[in-house]
Amino acid sequence: MNEVLKKIGAIGIVPVVKIDNAKDAIPLAKALCAGGLPCAEVTFRTDAAEEAIRLMHQEFPEMLIGAGTVLTTDQVDRAVAAGATFIVSPGLNPRIVKYCVEKGIPITPGCANPSDVEQAIEQGLDVVKFFPAEQAGGLKMIKAMAAPYVHMMFMPTGGINAKNLNDYLSYNKILACGGSWMVNGDLINAGEFDKIEAMTREAVQTMLGFEIGHVGINAENAEEARGIAKMFEAMFGFTAKEGNSSIFAGTAVEVMKEGGPGRLGHIAIRTNYIERAVNYLKMMGYEFEEGKYDEKGNMTAIYFKKEIGGFAVHLVQKK
Repeated sequence: MNEVLKKIGAIGIVPVVKIDNAKDAIPLAKALCAGGLPCAEVTFRTDAAEEAIRLMHQEFPEMLIGAGTVLTTDQVDRAVAAGATFIVSPGLNPRIVKYCVEKGIPITPGCANPSDVEQAIEQGLDVVKFFPAEQAGGLKMIKAMAAPYVHMMFMPTGGINAKNLNDYLSYNKILACGGSWMVNGDLINAGEFDKIEAMTREAVQTMLGFEIGHVGINAENAEEARGIAKMFEAMFGFTAKEGNSSIFAGTAVEVMKEGGPGRLGHIAIRTNYIERAVNYLKMMGYEFEEGKYDEKGNMTAIYFKKEIGGFAVHLVQKK
């Protein structure tokens, strides 16, 4: 898979924006980056699109900026010259796809049925846009189409919102979702970029779904650990279950038999998508130790390098 598309997958959400006035491009890009989504698909449905891409790229070179609703090869050239790193089209035009492929430009054409997907495969693509997602059958349709096309990934756009976002992203054939609910055109035109930033941050938090998984207590030895776990069991009914290195009292408390990470103990934070969470937190400047992986190579847990209040903190993938 193309590296740009891999980065989009790590971000998880692609804001689809319609910019009527190029002066809004920079404050919009700032709001998206501050909210945790350094990515945008700027639709070529307005005369301001090309200049908006240019301005966003100049001021925020770290952003992944794509051009959407691209219908001609001329638009491809203009978008790329302005700084776009990927192209999105509402349908699959073989001429446009071939043009992008020959130039090494990532393109995700819109596909809504198996015939479209087969044309995409013929052009050498491994990621397509599913559009319009909800109107074309939603997640059920994607799952039905994905069954025979085992190497194809999908980027659904159209009708995606905070309520159904994780329904889509939880399916392993979904690379990312495109959506416009956090970048409403009325908010852009009104200059309400503080609201866009807040809604972007809310979208990221909805996607990642952070919550406390359990708290770890460091005991000096196994006997002390059993005593602590039994106390939680007696007080709150948290059933003690002993393992090799620790004893769980229910699911919320883990008592380490011979100490463990952190001066005082550790805190586990559960998340919907651990690798997207790591990507997001790294963008914020946080550093991590080496992660733990399952037999399929999927990350299952990872510790932050720095303690918080004497506790080691680690992310854990929700099951």
